[in-house]
Amino acid sequence: MEVVGTCGKGTLSSGETSNKPSITSIYDDVVVGLEKDAEIIMMKLIRGTKERDVITIYGMPGLGKTTLAIKVYNNPYIVNYFDVKAWCAVSQAYNRRTLLVEIFKQATNNKIKIKEDDDVADMLRKVLIGNRYLIVLDDIWDVKAWEDLGICFPECECGSRVMVTTRIEEVTKHLQHHSDPYSLSFLTSEESWELLEKKVFRGESCPPDLLEAGLQVALHCKGLPLVVVLIAGIIAKTEREASLWLEVANDLSSLALGEQSMKVIQSSYDHLEDHLKPCLLYMGLFPEDHKIPVDHLLKLWMAEEFVLNAGTENMEEACRVCMSDLLNRSLIMVSGMRFYRDVQYCSLHDVVREFCLRKLTEDKYMQVAVPFNPYKHLHSTESRLCIYIHDDLVKQLDHSDYQLDKIPMLDFKETNSLEFIVHPKLNTWNNQYSNPLDLLVKLRFVRALHLMDVELPDSWATAIQSLTELRYLALCVKQFELKWISHLYNLQTLQVKSSEKLRLRAATLSEMTKLRHVKIDCFFMVWENNEQESSSTGMLEKMKSFGTCDIRLDNMNARFWWRFPNLEELGLSVKDVPEFPLFPIAEVHSHLYFLSLEFSLMELFNLVGWERYFVFPSNLRHLDLAGCFLTEEMVLNIARLKKLESLKLLVGFPFGRSESYCWDVTNVEFPALKYLGLFFVQIEEWKASEASFPVLEKLVISGCSDFKEIPPSFADIPTLRRIELTNCIDSLGVSAMNIRREIEENTGCDSLQVVIEK
Repeated sequence: MEVVGTCGKGTLSSGETSNKPSITSIYDDVVVGLEKDAEIIMMKLIRGTKERDVITIYGMPGLGKTTLAIKVYNNPYIVNYFDVKAWCAVSQAYNRRTLLVEIFKQATNNKIKIKEDDDVADMLRKVLIGNRYLIVLDDIWDVKAWEDLGICFPECECGSRVMVTTRIEEVTKHLQHHSDPYSLSFLTSEESWELLEKKVFRGESCPPDLLEAGLQVALHCKGLPLVVVLIAGIIAKTEREASLWLEVANDLSSLALGEQSMKVIQSSYDHLEDHLKPCLLYMGLFPEDHKIPVDHLLKLWMAEEFVLNAGTENMEEACRVCMSDLLNRSLIMVSGMRFYRDVQYCSLHDVVREFCLRKLTEDKYMQVAVPFNPYKHLHSTESRLCIYIHDDLVKQLDHSDYQLDKIPMLDFKETNSLEFIVHPKLNTWNNQYSNPLDLLVKLRFVRALHLMDVELPDSWATAIQSLTELRYLALCVKQFELKWISHLYNLQTLQVKSSEKLRLRAATLSEMTKLRHVKIDCFFMVWENNEQESSSTGMLEKMKSFGTCDIRLDNMNARFWWRFPNLEELGLSVKDVPEFPLFPIAEVHSHLYFLSLEFSLMELFNLVGWERYFVFPSNLRHLDLAGCFLTEEMVLNIARLKKLESLKLLVGFPFGRSESYCWDVTNVEFPALKYLGLFFVQIEEWKASEASFPVLEKLVISGCSDFKEIPPSFADIPTLRRIELTNCIDSLGVSAMNIRREIEENTGCDSLQVVIEK
């Protein structure tokens, strides 16, 4: 990657994003006290020996080792200096091949496919040799990890570097080459206060009456950034009174430094509302350093009924509020953002995850969830008794033939009311047992099954007949019929991956009145409808998201989507030319904010003219279109979406079969568009005025080999902050730099970042 421009300290503003409450800029990493450390590490990377060197950063958990490494790794100078860069999290439990594959993918920009029998280590050595490379191995626990991986990083005199973070000082001695290990220091009292103030007041200054108490709190954090951040999450939620803040400081003063992180997390945990506690502990069940998909996690929370308001139409909103609360308290971290500033992945700091696992162990894998059943017991004092199914409990369950009173860790007699919460990642089950269904058939109270990692045998439908409490079901199967699960009346989320053609009857779907999220990935899917069903089939008013990989719409009733009046997200890969508009009356879907449509390239030229009667729902915020012509009517249909914030166009052609593919939007305005992505769009010329994209923040262009120039009018867009170009011709990069230069000359600020990747 080559970064040819940088931005200042500005960030993209999130603004008002969608009908869906966004989890956006509520968690912005505030880096304090690492500037000097970053300079030292950078000097170690770019100066010194030409031989390969290992730069180690070590220190206790919570000091910011990974944060420092990220800060250096993403520095534009470092990005330019090294030919090849790759980052991987090693952690305590790791798989050598998996890590090497990840490094290889990053080193080759994922351009070379890896086969199952390939020698990845040898392939990686060949890619790295002769190049000046930077490899980051984050969170190494054992020398063996270096012995497994380090042999794949060739010795050469190119100035290559391997940067390692570890909490184990003994590891640094074995890794030391030319440079001395770098011990990360604690924050000074001034730096601790600076970080605390920024986290609590979000850019504002501390009121004078709280200053002394705030300084006392910062002082008692003993320079540990993680403690500062967690304490900030606590006091930000308390009343702004000096006496309350001093109580926090006094509590901190009694903690020994060795257990300080853990006890501060306990304090943060104690301050959580009851319904947030199981939400946090549940995340500890995911593997170490796992990037948890937020959409997936929220659906699991709903299935387990962890969240207040779980019985209302606002279940998703309630879950997003819980996620925001945990982010605000810095108990969970953002580990991936969508292009429109929404959190896509989250994760737990190692210390927080360790706390969660300790807490679950102390409770003998049992956790009281509140509310345990909001439909019946919202004001009840009875507890819902749950068991988290960890890998060792799985073995004991199987060994004891599910005689729960024979399992040593379960020292109680009343087992009939137990509700089982399945481990979110069933890796052990998949590897150890050929048929995980045998282990589940007796767990009558299971609410969530995620079995996408292994194709189940044909007996799957029979095996889950008794699991009537299921709210969440994700399956990978050869054959699937909706009638096989129609008895699961409580089902909220259905995800199916199938290698065969599926035929789904709308009438059967309508029986499952609590369905909220459906995603089907199959060879292709056909809806079997008839007029009698259309008149008798009811509305699925709870349906929020619907997506399918391949769908044929030719036999589908034009009024089908009217059954989903509250749909918010829709994604379709259409395998034929529809004979009717998808949204005959756009106002029916006033809640739809995200739409993704992909059309078959085989049918591309037959699509011309279809857009004439295509009307998008008016409240769309995010639109992805693939495989269609950008005719004047289609562009105007898009421009009519006054709330549209992001537009992604993939494999499109402007103005049909014209010899010269010119996309002219000079007289068209996209009033709310903040993100525009053009991927493999066959544009040769692009015309736009300064009024075409008045609030655009980010432009991404990839694989547009004939596209020569970004319109010069982009220099007049005051909100533009980033341009990303990938696999484009040089003249496009020149035009981007000209825009950056003009903005700097006109404003005196280098606010535009330009990133060019070959």
